[in-house]
Amino acid sequence: MTEATCRRELDLEIPAEEVQKAMERVAREFARVARVPGFRPGKAPVTLIRRRFAEDIKSEVLQSLLPERIEQAVTEQKMVPVTRPHVEQVDFAEGGPLKFKATFEVLPDFTLSDYQNLEVEVDALEITDAEIEKSLAEMRERAATFVPVEGRPIADGDYAQIELVGTPVGGGEPLRGENVLCHIGAEETLGAFSENLRGAQTGDHRRFEVRYPEDFPDPKLAGKVYTYAIEIVANKEKKLPELNDEFAKDVSEAATLEELRGKIRQNLEAERDLRRTHQAHDRIVSKLIAAHDFPVPEALIEQQMDVRLERAIRSLAAQGVDPRAVNVDWVTLRRRQRDRALEDVKAELILDRIASAEGIEADEQEVQRQIALLAERSGESATAVQARLTKQGALDRMKSKLRSDKTLEWLYKKTRIRTKSE
Repeated sequence: MTEATCRRELDLEIPAEEVQKAMERVAREFARVARVPGFRPGKAPVTLIRRRFAEDIKSEVLQSLLPERIEQAVTEQKMVPVTRPHVEQVDFAEGGPLKFKATFEVLPDFTLSDYQNLEVEVDALEITDAEIEKSLAEMRERAATFVPVEGRPIADGDYAQIELVGTPVGGGEPLRGENVLCHIGAEETLGAFSENLRGAQTGDHRRFEVRYPEDFPDPKLAGKVYTYAIEIVANKEKKLPELNDEFAKDVSEAATLEELRGKIRQNLEAERDLRRTHQAHDRIVSKLIAAHDFPVPEALIEQQMDVRLERAIRSLAAQGVDPRAVNVDWVTLRRRQRDRALEDVKAELILDRIASAEGIEADEQEVQRQIALLAERSGESATAVQARLTKQGALDRMKSKLRSDKTLEWLYKKTRIRTKSE
């Protein structure tokens, strides 16, 4: 047994008398149902049954006695296993004791440090006039209109309205687009489009080749070459609305531009307060992790690495990207998650211990609210969501997460939060 890990090895022994009783009991059970030539069912002598089915009886005895002895030892030593015991070095001799070794991982035993008098520092995150003006500029961009440009060719800064057909070199499904706006000369526009459309007139046709870089954001296009046939439908320029009271009324419920600025400030302050809370939560957890030194079960770290990898895959899928089409070394990516996964597990163990110490639990109403929220997002009924979570074994995980979140919020209220001075 190594103290620096959660791996435990127990050398266990079951007395010969207990083993003998189990052998006799199992032999009698076999005798009741076994079919032996020359004897009616259930009438064969037990001694014959023990010779004829020796290995089967031995296997049955092992399956019966080993788990009971392991559970007894675990209870006596106040361990909480997190993996199924691996049994080896079984010594099972006729008439003697049953000896074996059981190896498994357990939850670590540690003493909580002071968690009721924490102090953390968060960033000031002041809201500046420049941020308000930036938000106004973004609102103007969203409210912009595109108006036709007459009498001149397409130039940098214009938006070419085009219809296109892109044929992959080497064969494949073509790309088609109608009424596509191509911002000429812009950073987000591939150079080949700007170069070939600059100087064109409405009604012109262009044909050119585009080689997409290997790191292009769309994996369906990354590293590929397309030949494009393009018709210029119109040349347009972006018109931003005037920044005045009318603009404020058009884009919000504010009556004046100054009132809109005030509402923007309120929204930014609410977002800032939320960021500060999240930052405080993160720093509380970091402080707790730093204050507690104990080993973490490898099995739980492996599970959390899988969770983190699955989260990354779901994030790609939510963006419409097929994870199988992405050029990513998933094995290496998973391995890089180890340090963060270890911290996740350690934090969860500490929060669980604090919750137990303070009697913090997720009540049924909180669980049902979370289920209702998941149902609303998925379009299922709450009953269907609860049934699915139960079937997947995820309901207990959800309750555990709610309990941890509740514990972290309890700690947040107890912690002294200082704002970092600039």
